[in-house]
Amino acid sequence: MGLTNTLGRVAAILAVVVLALTSAPLAAAFAAERPTVTVAVLKFGTVSWELDVIKHHRLDEAAGFELKLVELASSQATQIALQSGSVDVIASDWLWVARQRGAGADLTFIPHSSAVGALVVPADSAITSVADLRGKRIGVAGSPIDKSWLLLKALARDRHGMNLDTEAKPTFAAPPLLNQKIAAGELDAVLNFWPYAARLEARGLRSVMGVEDMMRALGLKTNVPAVGFVVHQGWAEANPKTLEGFVAASRKAKEIMARSDAEWDRLRPLMQAEDDATWRALRDHFRAGIPQRWTGEERADAARLYALMAALGGRDLVGDVPAIPEGTFWPGVRF
Repeated sequence: MGLTNTLGRVAAILAVVVLALTSAPLAAAFAAERPTVTVAVLKFGTVSWELDVIKHHRLDEAAGFELKLVELASSQATQIALQSGSVDVIASDWLWVARQRGAGADLTFIPHSSAVGALVVPADSAITSVADLRGKRIGVAGSPIDKSWLLLKALARDRHGMNLDTEAKPTFAAPPLLNQKIAAGELDAVLNFWPYAARLEARGLRSVMGVEDMMRALGLKTNVPAVGFVVHQGWAEANPKTLEGFVAASRKAKEIMARSDAEWDRLRPLMQAEDDATWRALRDHFRAGIPQRWTGEERADAARLYALMAALGGRDLVGDVPAIPEGTFWPGVRF
C-alpha cells in the first residue's frame, strides 16, 4: 500500500510538471498573439486610476489586448509622445484634438470624463453667484485662455454685464499653488480643475458653480465629455478590434469604479488622498464625471461649445479653425 501511494504521488508530481512545461509556452503564445496598446499617462493623474483598474482586473486580457503604461511628467510630454508615434493613446481634451486636426494631424477623440472643475470659495464667503465676483481676487488654473475661465467670463458678461478681466482681480497659476493661496486667505475664489476643487471641498470650502453648470447656463443641453482618449485615426482604422477592446475595457473599469467602494480603497495609494474626506471627494467627483451618454446630441453640443470657445479665445485657443473639424470624434463609439 505504501509503495502504491508513493507511486501515485510521483505520478501526480510528474503530471503537474508536464502541465507546467506544456502550458507555459501556450500562455506565452497567447500573450504574444494579443496586440499591445501603449498609453502615456501622468503617474498620479486621474486617468491612471481607471487604467490601474483595467490592469488589476485583467480587463485588457479579457478584451484581447495587453495594456502597457508609459508614465510621463506632463500633459505636454504625453502629447509629444503621441505625435511622435511613441505611444498609441493619451488622455487630452477634444479642443486640443480639434486644433491639431485643423492643422493637418489625424488625431481623434474617445470620451473618458465629463468632469471639468468648479468655482470654489471659503465656507463663510459672501460669494454665492457669479454676480458676486466683482472686485474679488479670483485664482484661475492655467492661462488667460483656459477654457473654464473663458466660460466664466462669458457667463459674467451675458448674465451680469460684467467684464471679469477689468472688474475682478484674476490671478493665473498652477492648480496646487491656487489651493495654497486660497487656504492662506490670499484669494477670494478659485476656479480650479476638478481634482483640486474636490480637495478644497474636502477641507470645507464651498463650490459656487461647476464648469458643467456654466455650460448649461450658456445654452448647452447635455453633458459634453471634456477629457478623452486620443489616438491617431490611422492607427484606429488599422486596429479596429484592438480599439474596440480598449474602449470596452475602459467602460467595464468605469462600471467597477461606479459601484465598488472597495475598489477605491485599493486605489487609495494612487489617489494620494490625505484623509478620508479627500478620498471620498475624489471618488465622488470621478464617479459624477463618468459619461452616461455619447450620442449625436452631445456631439452637437460639442460643436456649439467649440464655436463659443473660438469666439471667446480666438486664434490663441483654436488657431485658424473656427469650426470643429470633421473626424474630431471617433465615429465608432456611441453609448
